[in-house]
Amino acid sequence: MIIPLVSWESGTIIIGVFVVVCIVLVGIVVAMISGGKKKE
Repeated sequence: MIIPLVSWESGTIIIGVFVVVCIVLVGIVVAMISGGKKKE
């Protein structure tokens, strides 16, 4: 992936996707630790 420094929109999108992926992964780990798909 080549990311031009002047392309702020692309950078923002990539950062946004990265943040979302991290949140999802953390959520999955927390769900597994909590004992499955139980929701309060």
